[in-house]
Amino acid sequence: MTADAPSDERLAARTVGDAGPRVVFVHGLFGQGKNWTTAAKGLADRHRVTLLDLPNHGHSPWTDRVDYGDMAELVAAELESFGEPVTLVGHSMGGKVAMTLALRRPELLRALVVVDIAPVEYPLTDGRTDDPHEEASPFAAYIAAMRAVDLGALRTREDADRALREAVPSTMVRSFLLQSLVREGVGSGRWRWRLNLETLERDLGELRGFPDPPPGATFDGPVLWIAGAKSHYVLPEDRARMDELFPSTRLVKVKHAGHWVHSEQPEVFVETLRRFLEVVEG
Repeated sequence: MTADAPSDERLAARTVGDAGPRVVFVHGLFGQGKNWTTAAKGLADRHRVTLLDLPNHGHSPWTDRVDYGDMAELVAAELESFGEPVTLVGHSMGGKVAMTLALRRPELLRALVVVDIAPVEYPLTDGRTDDPHEEASPFAAYIAAMRAVDLGALRTREDADRALREAVPSTMVRSFLLQSLVREGVGSGRWRWRLNLETLERDLGELRGFPDPPPGATFDGPVLWIAGAKSHYVLPEDRARMDELFPSTRLVKVKHAGHWVHSEQPEVFVETLRRFLEVVEG
């Protein structure tokens, strides 16, 4: 467990906004709750917005394995503490956590928002299509690059940025990953990752799948699917499985956005979410 993990095994959480219906965000692989800060501020005038750090990320506890069922149980415990159904928003890995929870504990949710992921298995290294422009799954390479950074010799964050550049050519993605690189203490303290990279690397194959839902389970509440128009994470052939498990689904594709929709098109993302919440909350 990390030094800044809570001792009672609760997930780290931060809430923005003082009144209104509850909206809860869960991030994707290598992320943390603060990735959603822009969206939270965009909704906080009318909502209480809670940003969670999933296990092995951010300030939350590290665990012995990475498993969607386990993560969904920990998120469910947080939702139970609110005493009211919430709208749960999840991106990528967090979207799979949110879907898993919706299918197992539907009474905890008012609505579900899934961002650029489908309830299917993804390839560990290759792409999903024959499109030559599709990037093969990069996550194993990202973990290897982060683990290869010599933290003992690191002087500045810029040094780490340079070390990641070959494996992570996108400036946006490097900046995202480096949010989890922190310095112990003040000044010349040692650097460390707020990511359980060893366990994430070992269990990456688990994360590419999607756990079997309980027999006959569906989530019948309102579901908004937000996908990046330039992303290959949600394909036309995924729609049948989406509709089977989540029959009240509306799919929106955001132009000029890839997998990180909320970072690439933040204003469109928040406006799409606001309109959905207005309908859901009546």
